[in-house]
Amino acid sequence: MKTICLYFEVHQPLKLRKYRFFNMGRDVNYLDDHLNRAVVVKNAMRCYKPMNQLISRLIEKYDGKFKVSFSMTGSMIELLKHYVPDVLESFKVLAASENVEFFAETYSDSLVSLIDDGAFRRDVERQSRLIEKEFGVKPRTFRNTELIYSDHIGEVVADMGYTAMVTEGARHILGWRSPGYLYTNAENPGLNLLLRNSGLSDDIRYRFSDRSWSEWPLTAKKYIDHIEEDEHAGDIVNIFLDYETFGAYQPCESGIFDFVKYLPEEALKRPGIQFGTPQTVIKEYQPKAVLHVPYPISWTDEERDTTAWLGNELQEEAVSKLYALRDKVETLNDPGLNHVWDFLQSANHFYYMNTKWFTSMVGKESPYDSPYDAFINYMNVLSDFSRDVNNRYAKLMQKQSPKATAPAFA
Repeated sequence: MKTICLYFEVHQPLKLRKYRFFNMGRDVNYLDDHLNRAVVVKNAMRCYKPMNQLISRLIEKYDGKFKVSFSMTGSMIELLKHYVPDVLESFKVLAASENVEFFAETYSDSLVSLIDDGAFRRDVERQSRLIEKEFGVKPRTFRNTELIYSDHIGEVVADMGYTAMVTEGARHILGWRSPGYLYTNAENPGLNLLLRNSGLSDDIRYRFSDRSWSEWPLTAKKYIDHIEEDEHAGDIVNIFLDYETFGAYQPCESGIFDFVKYLPEEALKRPGIQFGTPQTVIKEYQPKAVLHVPYPISWTDEERDTTAWLGNELQEEAVSKLYALRDKVETLNDPGLNHVWDFLQSANHFYYMNTKWFTSMVGKESPYDSPYDAFINYMNVLSDFSRDVNNRYAKLMQKQSPKATAPAFA
């Protein structure tokens, strides 16, 4: 029996407005609210609404045999609640089904797992509490930003109580082994690892509407044929995609919704194929081996490492100066500052500063003319935010310090 695990990332990075030097000290409106609203509404109409409706129908039609999973950031839940609350309600309907699993992850799609273990734990716990509050389910599977994973990160995740984690089936880590099996963390064997099948995932994510591709058009039948004939042995086929793949990156006219519509029919009529979620998979299969990942991996670029976000001096300076404020922001615990702190941590800001020579990934095209422009704009915002944080922190310390008492005279 081969199990297909479909899991989707639901996140929208908030775009910063053009913030110049002369705005500093006078304007704390850092976000392009008009653009951010337009993007989430557009994605709701093109992707979230039609896909949620389609998934609900498929779960009902196939009597619970069709299963999917979602990984949704806390900041995305906030966006949906603010701009398209009916979409959030449709996700709640899905969450009520035993055939849909919701993951834990970082609150704002941040790189905090690479920075500080304590802050990482607090960030994940915050997102997990929000998932439980909004959807009534407690996450037991973890997905990190950009599928970033290492032995140490996995150990921290296991210590937080999660029993499964999804990451990339990076070839330089797997070697001759297949991503189609369960593996375990090298430091804590209680954490099961599910590895993304990059080839089959990218067939949908990038190549689906490419008419020059030898497999175009990709039908549900052809896709399931590939899964049956997949050269990689294994029990599990982990297909991990941005949710916006459906209707946004791959438009409706490409036939992407019909592809999803007929996918369970084609799969379930084959005697050796079923659908599952990470939690059903770890109950059914035994881990094949321990996976050793001494250095962080991700699902981005050919290298499958973290240099897309931390690969040059611009990115390192921005990340360093941002997280230097962490203790002060946590001490102040001001709702307004916390909101800014959340969106400034989003990994996409640092991705836009990327100077590597490669073609931009689908859905991550930079709104800036150059990595340097992205750095300048971000640092202008960060400098103003830093000024605000430092001023408030100084006032707080002044209030908390004991007043000097006058000397007593005999």
